[in-house]
Amino acid sequence: MKQAGGVVVAAELLCDHTIFSEGEVPKSATIGLCASTPKSQSLVRGASPQLAIQRLASPEKGDVENKSVKAIVKPKPGTPADLVRQAHDLLIYVDQNNDTRATKREEKMLELGKVIRELKVILYGNSEAEPVSEACAQLTREFFKENTMRLFIICLPKLNLETRKDATQVIANLQRQPVNSRLIACDYLEVNTDLMDILVNGYEEPDMALHYGAMLRECIRHQSVARYVLESKHMKKLFDYIQLPNFDIAADAAATFKELLTRHKTTVAEFLSKNYDWFFAEYNSKLLESPNYITRRQAIKLLGDMLLDRSNSAVMTRYVSSRDNLRILMNLLRESSKTIQIEAFHVFKLFAANQHKPLDIVNILIANRSKLLRLFADFKTDKEDEQFEADKAQVVKEIAALEPKDHP
Repeated sequence: MKQAGGVVVAAELLCDHTIFSEGEVPKSATIGLCASTPKSQSLVRGASPQLAIQRLASPEKGDVENKSVKAIVKPKPGTPADLVRQAHDLLIYVDQNNDTRATKREEKMLELGKVIRELKVILYGNSEAEPVSEACAQLTREFFKENTMRLFIICLPKLNLETRKDATQVIANLQRQPVNSRLIACDYLEVNTDLMDILVNGYEEPDMALHYGAMLRECIRHQSVARYVLESKHMKKLFDYIQLPNFDIAADAAATFKELLTRHKTTVAEFLSKNYDWFFAEYNSKLLESPNYITRRQAIKLLGDMLLDRSNSAVMTRYVSSRDNLRILMNLLRESSKTIQIEAFHVFKLFAANQHKPLDIVNILIANRSKLLRLFADFKTDKEDEQFEADKAQVVKEIAALEPKDHP
């Protein structure tokens, strides 16, 4: 290529316009590539070397636009299964690489947070789209194929707060996701019950308690999992967790306790029948007689829900035959809190309505008859309640009609 004035003259073929250095290349020669350029902007024979260099150094508008488009086009996101596998690998990294340099670990944590957030969007949808059932099914199948749920639970303390929240929501949602009309989360948990041990013991870790508690309540939606927790040593621990000084954690433990004792009725009835003595000894002393007002209020409400459930009729009959239980209920009727009084009345009425009252129950009611009748005379709910008034009238009638019984 010939130099002109110390400047190399570029030669290229722009569509059907070819530029050559003067006297260098024959007309029949073909050089360069064809670029689609408007004729008005193409270089013509005889153009100055300076113009040729300027045109080559300054890309055409179309070229800039094409590069801009490529820059903003993002790679196609992976499938739900791909995202689960990515989360699985990142969690393994987080779990096993404690000594990695801080910058690399931070990058991995940010990436993990993003992936878990994407999993949540697939399961819950967002402001732009509803969840797609097939995508949810793919995600669920892959999630329980490997030990991804175990990694989520074990690694939760190592995640930042927002990622913990997202991970908790993912675990909770997956307990309800059907795959071919079956909750495969239940199958997984039945062979990984030790995960329930981690979740229940989470109440002893203040930073983890609410996250693990939320996961636990979703897991015990499965009857077999609830049975495992009911029959484990953890039930006794829950009595203590409900009394923790941290209000939020205590309330969360109480919510879990209630879920365990009300959701699966046949399983609960079986549990209460087998464990009646120790369970109600703990219930009375630690909950109904607790110095904490909120604990007493929640406990008496839950007791009424349990005893009034038809599935627990045998347990109810046994409970209302105990003089110790009656003493506790009569003390609760004297509470200054109207809420506790009302809830206590709903349990007390079962003692009065029992047509096979033991002798000591009859004698206690007779000994306290005048006090009870005075109490019920002014006993009203804040709002008019016909059923409550009817129940109260029946209780008054039963107590008034009692006659002393001699010991056999």
